[in-house]
Amino acid sequence: MVGCLGYLAARKNKEMVYQPPVGSRDLFPLDVAQKRWIEQRLQQVFHSWGYHRIITSTLERLDTLMAGGAVEQSTVIQVQDRDSEALGLRPELTASIARAAVARMTGITHPQRLYYNANVFRRGDRGIHNRQQEFYQAGVELLGSSGVATDAEILLVLADCLNRLQLNPCYLVLGDAGLTRSLLSPFPEALRARVRAAIATLDRITLETLSLSVELQERALLLMDLRGQPADVLQRVSSLSLDQAQRAIVNGLKSLVELLQDSRFASALPTLILDLSLVQVFDYYTGIVFEVVSTSDSEKRVLGQGGRYDQLLSLYHPQGKSCPGIGFVLNIEDLHQVLLPTGQLPSQTAASDWLVVPTSPQAYAAAFAHAQIIRQSTHLVRVEVELQGQNSPAAIREAAQRRRIAKIVWISETGEPQIEHLELLDQ
Repeated sequence: MVGCLGYLAARKNKEMVYQPPVGSRDLFPLDVAQKRWIEQRLQQVFHSWGYHRIITSTLERLDTLMAGGAVEQSTVIQVQDRDSEALGLRPELTASIARAAVARMTGITHPQRLYYNANVFRRGDRGIHNRQQEFYQAGVELLGSSGVATDAEILLVLADCLNRLQLNPCYLVLGDAGLTRSLLSPFPEALRARVRAAIATLDRITLETLSLSVELQERALLLMDLRGQPADVLQRVSSLSLDQAQRAIVNGLKSLVELLQDSRFASALPTLILDLSLVQVFDYYTGIVFEVVSTSDSEKRVLGQGGRYDQLLSLYHPQGKSCPGIGFVLNIEDLHQVLLPTGQLPSQTAASDWLVVPTSPQAYAAAFAHAQIIRQSTHLVRVEVELQGQNSPAAIREAAQRRRIAKIVWISETGEPQIEHLELLDQ
């Protein structure tokens, strides 16, 4: 009995060793086909707007990834190298692209339009079993340009991506990190983070129980209500006692909203909600921030997010020179889950076009040669060679039909081909 238990324990341990790490998973051919379907359509949009792909290192120095403290170290999966240098797997792409832009792209003309399609890694919260730690993302960064027109371009590219994937209905939630930070400045520093979190999560009870003056409590409750139709929110925030910088931000938001609501392309945008309590996970944003929320299923699903980060590049510049930047990221896994019920994604992997079958063991050289001729005759044709020479012709035909291969070429030892067209089975 003890020996049996020991065997079972050893077998279980061996099975665990060969499983992917907790928080990651393998993608099989159909998963990959569906993922590529999404990525290819996003890439088409990026290309059409003049964006070029950038590939940065998966492994970065820890101080690069933390972006001056804007990214919490606890979210980074760290790796210790032989020289004891603190390294980590990228939890997002913006900091890596900012670092690359400063280090390798000096002297180039601006604006720079860049896009990426890559995996990122983020440490899961303690206590949550099987928390996902590897994610696939696609996004853009527009460097070296600021102003309302630049902000509008990024949001229009985002809308174009959603339309290309036929994602409706969605909400585009828009805020401004600089304005929100400024409006929170009157609160005591010790309580500011709690006030900000309560506003972001609509936690009225916390705001009413915090040790705040009546005036500050009223201000907190007012800030929590600064979300809704853009015109209404802008009117409410304009009624506050704003300084010159705050007034300039509000005027910029008004101009951006007016541009986005222009009748020539307003219908292509998701429903726009202005939310001045919107807070992003990474704290390097300085201007507009936004997220796309899907309402196509029972739960709220954030499909993507982004914003303006005009000080981030200065962290990596030797002289601290700043360069404006703005971008967004789309979460491939969330897009995949929303698109699955729509029937748009591939339901099976692509079938091969031809099966080349040697009629004898001596015909394999001729079979491989003929398969190569077919591959070179047209673009992206899929050709397989039958490798199980002992199978009967009937078994080969049946297997080809099951795998949706419509054409067989029977090849003799002398290279003579005989083409046979199969009637495919109903799938």
